[in-house]
Amino acid sequence: MSNSSPWYVRARLKTRQLLLLIALAEEGNIHRAAAVLNMTQPAASKLLRELEAMLDVPLFERMPRGMRPTRYGDALIRHARAVVGSLNQAQEEVLGLKAGHLGHVAVGTITSPGVRVLPPVVAQVTREHPGLRVSLEIENSNVLLERLAQDKLDLVIGRLFAEHDKLHLRYEPLADEPVVAVARPGHPLLAEPTLTLHDVQAATWVVPPIGSVLRHRFDLMFQRASLTAPTSVVETSALLFLTRILQQSDMLAVIGVDVAQYYASYRMVEILPLAMPCQMDDFGIITRTDRLLSPAAMHVVEALRTAGRTAYDSQG
Repeated sequence: MSNSSPWYVRARLKTRQLLLLIALAEEGNIHRAAAVLNMTQPAASKLLRELEAMLDVPLFERMPRGMRPTRYGDALIRHARAVVGSLNQAQEEVLGLKAGHLGHVAVGTITSPGVRVLPPVVAQVTREHPGLRVSLEIENSNVLLERLAQDKLDLVIGRLFAEHDKLHLRYEPLADEPVVAVARPGHPLLAEPTLTLHDVQAATWVVPPIGSVLRHRFDLMFQRASLTAPTSVVETSALLFLTRILQQSDMLAVIGVDVAQYYASYRMVEILPLAMPCQMDDFGIITRTDRLLSPAAMHVVEALRTAGRTAYDSQG
C-alpha cells in the first residue's frame, strides 16, 4: 500500500477502536467499556494497545480505579465522536431517502430572525422539498448553542460571544440588530415629533433582565447621556407579556427593530420617535465544524443566505 495513503488506511484503523475510545471516555473503566461493546476485557485492552502503538502516544492514563484520557486521548476522542456521529447521520440519511423522505432539520433561532427571515425560508424549503421535515426553536443564543453542542439542533441563527468556544463553531454573519423604543398605540409620547432620552428617563420601562447584553447597553446608553438609567422597570424576556402590559399601561419597552415592526404591523405597539444608540451585535448562521450538514440542513442554510441578503441589504 502506498505511503501516500492516509495513516488510518495504512494502519487499518477499526471502527471498533473508535467506539472503544468513546466508551472509555464515558465509562472511565476498561471492564465497563468492554461490556458496553459486548467484547471481553482482554480484547478491548488489545484494541487500545494497538491504537496507542499506531500513534506512538499514550491515549489514557491508567489510574488505581479506572482510566483518564491524556491530552492525546482527548483530541482523538473528540474526532472519534465526530466520525461515529457522521456515520450515524449517514445511515439516517440513507434510510430517509430510501423511505422517500428528504430528512429532518432542527433549527434554533433568536427572536428577530425568527420573525423576519425564518418564516419565508421555512415556507420556501418545505414548498420546494415536500419530504423535508423542519423543527424550529426560538430561544436566546446561549441556550441554542448548548443545544447545538448536544446534537439537538443542526444549525443556529444567533450570536457568538467571548465565552463561546469558537474553535468548534462556524459563524457566517447575517445582520446587525438595531433596537427601538415602543409603546401602546395612542400613547401620549407618540404625539411628539422627536424625543430625547431625557424625555423618557422617568417612564416605567419593560426591559430585559439584568445580566443580558441588551440590558447592559440600555443602562449604559442613559449613563453616556449623563442620565441615571430608569429605576422604574419591569424585567422580562417574555414578548407575549411585554406586548400585553404595554397595551394596558403607559409603560415603554426596548426591543429589536424586527420584532417591533412585526408587532406594529398588527397595531399592538407603535415605535417611538426616539434614537436608541444601543444596538445589539450582529447575528449569523452558526454550525459545528465537527459535523457534516445534511442535505436538508444545507437547503435551509442556502435559503437563509438568500433571504438574509434580501432582508438585510437595506441595513448596509
